[in-house]
Amino acid sequence: MNDPAILFYTSDFLTGTLTMSNEQIGKYIKLLCLQHQKFPKYLTEKDMLNICITYDEDIFTKFIKNSDGEFFNQRMENEILRRKNYSESRRINRMSKKKKVKKICKTYVPHMENEDINEIINGIKEELLNSNSWQLIVARNKKLTEKEVLKQLNIFIDLQEEKEKLNREIKELQDHFSNWLTVQIEKGKIKQIPEING
Repeated sequence: MNDPAILFYTSDFLTGTLTMSNEQIGKYIKLLCLQHQKFPKYLTEKDMLNICITYDEDIFTKFIKNSDGEFFNQRMENEILRRKNYSESRRINRMSKKKKVKKICKTYVPHMENEDINEIINGIKEELLNSNSWQLIVARNKKLTEKEVLKQLNIFIDLQEEKEKLNREIKELQDHFSNWLTVQIEKGKIKQIPEING
């Protein structure tokens, strides 16, 4: 069974479809959804034309045509695979944790994990880590390298997860991270870029 969802980066989508009409955008998003549902198979030319009716260069150029004459959007495939790999790593992690649980008595039943909350939290973590433009702004404002911001963001996420505070709005977490970075800099735990700082 296919994963029912992927991360959808709205800002990237809006930027990538600025020159398309609303009708074209509707066809494009339907094709992306169909590619996701058909995975690991690709879209056929018939699939493309069923939705587009006729050849539409603006839409067709968003897809790569392979040697078998099938179509796929590279970004959609990357997101499908990223989500699949992440879900598999979480499954393996849960299995290894279950093996470590000691049964107290024959009637012991491990507490069920709240999959919905975990799914939301995992999505938030991924969105924070993949918000490249936001990370660049933070790096400039705090006079840090992008690499340092990413390193500190991973530390911040781990701290939030331990305190079970990650299930919040992205903007709130971004603001919290920015404030947290300021405190770390003031405490001397993070060094700013000398040539920018001076």
